[in-house]
Amino acid sequence: MAFKLIDLPYDDTALEPAVSAKTLSFHHGKHHNAYVTKMNDAIEGTEHADAALEDVIAAARGSNQGLFNNAAQSWNHGFYWHSMSGTETEASADLAAKIDEAFGSMDELKSQLKARGAGHFASGWVWLAEKDGKLSIEETHDGDTLADSGFNPLLTIDVWEHAYYLDHQNARPSYLDAVVDGKLNFAFASENLARGSTWTYPR
Repeated sequence: MAFKLIDLPYDDTALEPAVSAKTLSFHHGKHHNAYVTKMNDAIEGTEHADAALEDVIAAARGSNQGLFNNAAQSWNHGFYWHSMSGTETEASADLAAKIDEAFGSMDELKSQLKARGAGHFASGWVWLAEKDGKLSIEETHDGDTLADSGFNPLLTIDVWEHAYYLDHQNARPSYLDAVVDGKLNFAFASENLARGSTWTYPR
């Protein structure tokens, strides 16, 4: 069964002004859709055709770079849409406590997310992740992912240029300020922490 392009969990204007409806129309409707389409073409008629996306990623890592890139980018983008919200959300008490333990405060976490995102060289992703009960900020380059890692990803921020160029041109810090200060979905992060296992891309 082919994978579908995941629906946005909000209206296409919900993330403005951080991320415009125009950016979403290209980023979700073109970029993400292309990854899903190419992945489906690659797995059709193979042993991966009915596998979970996380299993496709793990199987392709190191052995089929083309499939891995499209599968990982499909997963990353689905996770990214849920990592943002058009309305303000709060961390659960458990997540808030772990943030304080790891970073000192929510404000310091946000500051570090911005700094890591701004300092990330070229394309990639910045993640808030959990492993062995501890939170950390992780980075993956290009199309790499934490979907099949030892980490439980809680949130991610896309720092590829197509995520922000129409709205912020080359000013990645402006995009990071807008997203981190008002659009991160800490309710989603709290759900991921409470579940204790990696989010599953829906069929």
